[in-house]
Amino acid sequence: MSVLSAINLTKHYGKGTNLVKALDGINVKVHNGEFIAIVGTSGSGKSTLLHMLGGLDRATEGQVIIDGKNIFGMKDDELTVFRRRKIGFVFQNYNLVPILNVYENIVLPIELDGNKIDKDFVDHIVNTLGLSQKLDNLPGQLSGGQQQRVAIARALAAKPSIILADEPTGNLDSITSQEVIGLLKVTSRQFNQTILMITHNEEIAQLADRTIRIEDGKITGGAL
Repeated sequence: MSVLSAINLTKHYGKGTNLVKALDGINVKVHNGEFIAIVGTSGSGKSTLLHMLGGLDRATEGQVIIDGKNIFGMKDDELTVFRRRKIGFVFQNYNLVPILNVYENIVLPIELDGNKIDKDFVDHIVNTLGLSQKLDNLPGQLSGGQQQRVAIARALAAKPSIILADEPTGNLDSITSQEVIGLLKVTSRQFNQTILMITHNEEIAQLADRTIRIEDGKITGGAL
C-alpha cells in the first residue's frame, strides 16, 4: 500500500536564463514500511526532493500525497500540524535544542502538539537506542553518534508514519554510521514506520530495501 507518493513534482528557482530546475517532474511511490535510500551527486536535487516530500517547502507544480491527502492543498498552519503528527525528521546537523536535556529534546514535538507523552513507548525507544543513561545530559555533552541517536529518538517518539532522514550519517565515522543505520532499520520495523534517507554513501544505500537515484532533478532509477 502506498503511504506517500509524488506526482509530477516540480521545483523551479529563478526565471529565464537564470531558471534552475531543482526538480523536474518527479514521480515516486513509497509503500508502507519501506526503507528507501535516495542517492545522487551534489546538486542533483535529492535534498530538495526530501524537503518537498516532508512539506518543508512548497512545489512549483505537482502533488505530494500522504495518507491520501495532498499536502500542498493545505494552509500553512494545517500543514505544520499535519507534518508534526505524520512525519519525523532526522537532519545531518541533529537540530537539537542546546538548552534542553536529552529527554526534553526527545519529547519536545509531542509537547508542542499538546499530546500526552506515552512514557512506556519513549522508554522503549530510549532503551533501544542506548540512551537511558544520558537523559539528563545536554546535547553539548554528547558525542556526534549520541546526538544522532537523540535526533532519531525524537523523530520516533511522536509515532509518525514516515521518517525523513537527510544525510543522517554525514558527520559520523564509518563504524558509527553503520550502527545508526542499523538502529534506524530496527526501529522502523519495530514501530512500523516508513523511512526515506538521503545518503551519498553507496555502502549505506545498499542497506536500504530500495534505492532511488536522482540526477539533474529527474529520477534515473528505483522509482515504482
